[in-house]
Amino acid sequence: QVQLVESGGGLVQPGGSLRLSCAPSRFTSDYSVIGWFRQVPGKEREGVSCIGSSDGSPYYADSVKGRFTISSDNAKNTVYLQMNSLKPEDTAVYYCAYRSGTCGSRWSALLLYEYWGQGTQVTVSS
Repeated sequence: QVQLVESGGGLVQPGGSLRLSCAPSRFTSDYSVIGWFRQVPGKEREGVSCIGSSDGSPYYADSVKGRFTISSDNAKNTVYLQMNSLKPEDTAVYYCAYRSGTCGSRWSALLLYEYWGQGTQVTVSS
């Protein structure tokens, strides 16, 4: 079992920034993937970004490219999602998820992820 601890959500004004953190309790493989997803009530959960231990570059949804940056701190076993220039439409519950393998073209496929965090609320509002 892998537990994912998320933190960093909150309320921010449009144009502001937040940084989310995701810390897995352990890794089940040398090839590990952390994905960030978000969901608003009444809509499907959607992929935001993905980073893999063996991927050359991270992946981003078009809606967040240029504004969000995913990174990892191996010493702290933590993955971060830096969110800048936030918009009201970024308001959602954000989840991190873990699986073995690589991000790849199907990085945002929910069913591929084995473990999920509890979610953290991000609200962008004036």
